[in-house]
Amino acid sequence: MADEQTRPPFNRPRIIPKDLDWASLLRLDGDELETQYRHILTELDKKKGTLGVIFRKAQNKIQDPAKLRRLIADLIDKEQWISLDVDVKGDAYEGLLEKNASDVKGGAGQYFTPRPLISAIVDVMRARPGQTVHDPACGTGGFLLATYSYVSQNYSLDKDQKKHLKFDALSGTEIVDATARLAAMNLYLHGIGGDECLIRVSPDFSPVVNRHGWLCLVQ
Repeated sequence: MADEQTRPPFNRPRIIPKDLDWASLLRLDGDELETQYRHILTELDKKKGTLGVIFRKAQNKIQDPAKLRRLIADLIDKEQWISLDVDVKGDAYEGLLEKNASDVKGGAGQYFTPRPLISAIVDVMRARPGQTVHDPACGTGGFLLATYSYVSQNYSLDKDQKKHLKFDALSGTEIVDATARLAAMNLYLHGIGGDECLIRVSPDFSPVVNRHGWLCLVQ
């Protein structure tokens, strides 16, 4: 998506260094491709903001260079990701998170609150435009996304209110690196936030919360 944004008709500034971008993967194959992919993950992990959180401690799980090449060139690169509707990308990602959470053996369910339960809690909280919302145990970001949808759908927002909701109203804290990465990507794919990541990784932060976390509203 970042690569597509640098080309017409978008022509946006490059956010990923040229030697670490998508094109640097497409032109390689075999062991060179695997080496470059590992290098990209390591270097992007060092970046600040949303990019750094998304790639924080990321690792290559694909050991076969041929499969990695097929994934990059034959599958991912064939799609036009920017043209896909935000809801399509977001729903697809949410589906993957839910599927992963169903793996009880892996323990992923502790980070994924059932979406009907989230919707019910958000309906009770009744967030309003201009308020800020923080989830101190955000998991994969479900409460924040539901709050965004609730405010968007229940109020007629002016330009400033829409900007505040998208960039400043929502934030979360997560103590597990991998889960914070999932949350950051979840918000990004739903078009929420910008270069400054809304999810804070804080291993030392241990709030006393119930299994599903608490949603905090601040005027």
